[in-house]
Amino acid sequence: MGRGKIEIKKIENANSRQVTFSKRRSGLLKKAHELAVLCDAEVALIIFSSTGRLFEFSSSSMKRTIARYKNALETSDVSVGKPKLQQIEDLKEIDSLKDEISRLQVKQMRLLGKDLSGLSMKELQQLEKQLNESLLSIKAKKDQLLMDQLEHSRVQEHRAMLENETLRRQIAELRGFHTPSDRPEPMYLEYYPIAAKVSSETVATSGSDAICNSEYDKTDSDVTLHLGPPCDSIRKRKATESDCGSPAASP
Repeated sequence: MGRGKIEIKKIENANSRQVTFSKRRSGLLKKAHELAVLCDAEVALIIFSSTGRLFEFSSSSMKRTIARYKNALETSDVSVGKPKLQQIEDLKEIDSLKDEISRLQVKQMRLLGKDLSGLSMKELQQLEKQLNESLLSIKAKKDQLLMDQLEHSRVQEHRAMLENETLRRQIAELRGFHTPSDRPEPMYLEYYPIAAKVSSETVATSGSDAICNSEYDKTDSDVTLHLGPPCDSIRKRKATESDCGSPAASP
């Protein structure tokens, strides 16, 4: 739990007052010493108790610190001690500045439409005229800003059109370098067959498959891939032709 707050007033009980004085005095002396050591400050502390007892602390020398204090006090008194006339003038200037601030505050409140109770008709008309002039100035400034933005947009649009035209010209030039030729390039690979001729030795190959292959090879075709009826149909067709062409057998 935290310590309770102590009311800042004289402690009526003498014993409690003496105990509090001892504790606070020790703490004050400790803080003065820490301030002198940590911050390299010249500190002098003088305490008189309620019984008249003296307690003091000095980081260097009490006499030297007191002498330094007196010199500093005299210097500050000399710098502060101005002639009476100068002080009166300064006071007058301060009063005039205060009055000017008050008038400006009242004027600001009236421009905001507040505190108009003490104004006459003529003052109200002047205030209205002033507000109308201010409003016209604001509208003119607003129109000028809008025109500037519009002009900026037009410049950007013109620049974009020029860039677009430049890109179109470049595309047209690139297309001109690649003109299409009269003979279009094929989209496939051309096939060139190898001419194959069958020798007489191949014809003499035995077997039905060899005869079938020789029948295909006798055409001397340059195409290696042949489409046609199977070998059995060819053999039947050849047999029929041979029967028709040969003489009739004797009875």
